[in-house]
Amino acid sequence: MAMSASLHLKQSQSLVMTPQLMQSIQLLQMTHFELTQFIEQEVQKNPLLEISPSDGAPAPVSDDGPDMSSDAAMAPRSDSDWFETANTGQAERLTKELDANFEPDFDTDQAERRPDSPELVGQWKSMPGGQGDDGNDFDMDDFAAAGLSLREFVNQQIPFAVSGAADRLIAQHLVDLLDDSGYILPELESVAERIGRPVGDVERVLSILQTLEPAGIFARSLSECLAIQLRQKNRLDPAMSAFVSHLELLARRDFQSLKKLCGVDEDDLLDMLAEIRRLDPKPGSAFTRSASETIVPDIVVNPAADGGWNVELNPDTLPRVLVNQSYYAEVSRHAPRDSADQAFLSECMQNANWLTRSLDQRARTILKVASEIVRRQDGFLRRGVDGLKPLNLKTVADAIKMHESTVSRVTSNKFMMTPRGVYELKYFFTVSISSAEGGDGHSAEAVRNRIRAMINEETADTVLSDDDIVDILKAAGIDLARRTVAKYRDAMNIPSSVQRRREKKAMARIAS
Repeated sequence: MAMSASLHLKQSQSLVMTPQLMQSIQLLQMTHFELTQFIEQEVQKNPLLEISPSDGAPAPVSDDGPDMSSDAAMAPRSDSDWFETANTGQAERLTKELDANFEPDFDTDQAERRPDSPELVGQWKSMPGGQGDDGNDFDMDDFAAAGLSLREFVNQQIPFAVSGAADRLIAQHLVDLLDDSGYILPELESVAERIGRPVGDVERVLSILQTLEPAGIFARSLSECLAIQLRQKNRLDPAMSAFVSHLELLARRDFQSLKKLCGVDEDDLLDMLAEIRRLDPKPGSAFTRSASETIVPDIVVNPAADGGWNVELNPDTLPRVLVNQSYYAEVSRHAPRDSADQAFLSECMQNANWLTRSLDQRARTILKVASEIVRRQDGFLRRGVDGLKPLNLKTVADAIKMHESTVSRVTSNKFMMTPRGVYELKYFFTVSISSAEGGDGHSAEAVRNRIRAMINEETADTVLSDDDIVDILKAAGIDLARRTVAKYRDAMNIPSSVQRRREKKAMARIAS
């Protein structure tokens, strides 16, 4: 068969991911903080973009002077401007009068009061810069020095506890190995090899460091941490030592084995258990200071007058981006055509228009998805978790005529403020559990909440097994297998019925 080269024309359509389309997709899944950072970067790069001032912010003043048509012209002048005006003669007369009538006119009793007296504290709070009722003024606590870290706190105690340059070198190396909870790695051999000292010296210095504050630091395990705290309280007797050495039995609520190992009766074991509960398993966590992140809801849901729900975008999360059309027209008029400056301005205008359209489309998409979620989860807003219905991304996507991936991006890291609290949009999407009587299914989150509520209402004599929970749920119309109940219980960190019965009996004896 002869082979020859030939040319053919073929027409086809394909979806091309342009850079702007990719950025639009990224904008959709950005959080409020990420979106704010992105807009600030775009404003710095694009001279045609401006961030509109929020309500109450002063209006910008041009360099040419005050504009009498703006609010800025009505602003009061400073003190230096007042003295430089035509009122100079009045100012001089006022100065002479003050000099002639300079008499001390203040309360001498008030001057003798302590600065921290309640009378003066109340006056200071009403002065400018004090803490007013609105809570917007500064507080002196904001200027306080940062607290000590765990390592800094321990380093302050080492000179008083450890003597000798070699021992202090070992101690400093052990301090560097402390984690945020106050524990160190158990392999002392590797530590001794790394610093070139005998293992015995490292163990001796470690025993000294274990006497420092906070009690329980420099432990290599939870048992050793509790033992250190009990030793400092002079409560580490042989029975208590055996108790903390077998914490795995305590985790399984195997009190019978613990009584045999410790050689105590049930009352003594309950006293030991109560004392263990008063100890700190993470003594170093008190020095951990992590910045708390404030969740800003993107959607606000409030009851409507007609019995429905008002779904609105949070105005605090809406970016205020404007395109300066007048500046573009002014610069374009002076820039020559077919120049690099004109091409740069055109590109900036194109990018600015794209950004404003993308932000508007992002807001509309979020509002559309949130409105559909509220419509389908009306039972949750009225009755709580028990009214939560099963929902998936495809159902919402089909209802609003969008792709499933778009709904997934919208619901990522977005929060909704409802009358029942602030929830992530992903929270409203749960798996469906079939009903025992047919009809609509039940939400997995609602079923887990019902299981948790049943277990919380248990007493020592009415502990429910997994089979009992299955029977109760089936009577309520929820068809659930026993292994599924066990899986939900383990996911909620709820022990088995045997362990719960032992714990509830022990707690009942402690309470009595």
